[in-house]
Amino acid sequence: VCIHRVRSCSSIRFIKSKYVCVFDKSALKFSHQQRLFRTSAVSCGQIVQFKLSDIGEGITEVTVKEWYIKEGDSVSQFDSICEVQSDKASVTITSRYDGIIRKLHYSIDDIAFVGKPLVDIEIDASKGVASEEDVVETPPMSHEEHTHQEIKGHKTLATPAVRRLAMENNIKLSEVVGTGKDNRILKEDILNYLAKQTGAILPPSPKAEIVPPQRRAEAVPAAPKDKARKIPVPVSRPIAFAGKDKTEPVTGFQKAMVKTMSAALKIPHFGYSDEIDLTQLVQLREELKPLAEMRGVKLSFMPFFIKAASLGLLQYPILNASLDENCQNVTYKASHNIGVAMDTEQGLIVPNVKNVQVCSVFDIAVELNRLQSLGSAGQLGTSDLTGGTFTLSNIGTIGGTYAKPVILPPEVAIGALGKIQVLPRFNSKGEVFKAQIMNVSWSADHRIIDGATMARFSNLWKSYLENPASMLLDLK
Repeated sequence: VCIHRVRSCSSIRFIKSKYVCVFDKSALKFSHQQRLFRTSAVSCGQIVQFKLSDIGEGITEVTVKEWYIKEGDSVSQFDSICEVQSDKASVTITSRYDGIIRKLHYSIDDIAFVGKPLVDIEIDASKGVASEEDVVETPPMSHEEHTHQEIKGHKTLATPAVRRLAMENNIKLSEVVGTGKDNRILKEDILNYLAKQTGAILPPSPKAEIVPPQRRAEAVPAAPKDKARKIPVPVSRPIAFAGKDKTEPVTGFQKAMVKTMSAALKIPHFGYSDEIDLTQLVQLREELKPLAEMRGVKLSFMPFFIKAASLGLLQYPILNASLDENCQNVTYKASHNIGVAMDTEQGLIVPNVKNVQVCSVFDIAVELNRLQSLGSAGQLGTSDLTGGTFTLSNIGTIGGTYAKPVILPPEVAIGALGKIQVLPRFNSKGEVFKAQIMNVSWSADHRIIDGATMARFSNLWKSYLENPASMLLDLK
């Protein structure tokens, strides 16, 4: 064994070599436990093939959507190299080395495979590592650092680069949820954690600067909205009449839809529909909307729908469950991760708001703003698109009234919300009044959910929305 480098009195590296030097092992004393892992060592100016790592969720191939570098560019660790599109999400690949890009192995829209070279990087031995060797390292770490990496005997999986990023931002790895294989913590997990802690996506609410809303008498009257029926506008895309059939491969989110819907239609669906009088909720939202805008958040009806659904799921947890493939076991989910179907240029995506059961209506609005911004830019991460337990699809934003939503496995229920219409209805005195009516269409897995359960849940959800003040009694 040859000594390659001595970092400190408590950190010594050993690498395999053809040449063996014999020395007294007792002369070496370590103050920390040794760890065996994979790393590399190269000579100056050696070319490294940077391979596409496993990005989780069983993904084996991705489509290269954009290169952020070109041959000859210099890169540093954590610099963005490219953006890839899987059948689940868009992922930005970052460099693990400092060096110079010598070769790009793929062009735009090419299919890249996990474990295959993505780019060739020329690195310096003093800055990067390349050829893999077994190494025993005893890195110097404080007791506090050690507790971050091993908690109650469970080791936190993360690369040294990710650990360094967490250390630089004073983040405990034990508090970050890993979305990689075997719960490995990825760079994206650290960045998402930072965004939630610091409000990187949406500005935090400056409480000292909030001023009370204007009185109704002082408020500037809003311009009357045109109640006339809106005429659909054609999508502004060039129409090409080539006179020939064109065949394209199914990729990206379309590929995910093929897989998911094929599995979904094996589920026996049960449908249930009802109408909701949102007259009081419409008035409440108009009062709260200016307050939310002062905090930099757009308040739609969706946060109310989501929170009401979560309150209903507390009473009917079977709707927030999953059924195993052999239909032998039902798993009741502790978290209410409620998905929201979004129509984007990349196709239909369903990100979800995590842990709605402990969120306020305003918290949900903040998270929806973040998801919608990332969804429009095609930058939603895998963690945003996975882990859903219940779904709401708002077809009303496009103009639909009724729908037959398809369940997203492994979930067991989904709701489709229609547009809000002003319709005549009768009050308790038999008088006609203008009501804000919305229709809802539910689908449930009839293998474990019966019609009575779905109807009772819908009635409870309906009561919360028709009398929004009643939600205060059950809010946590």
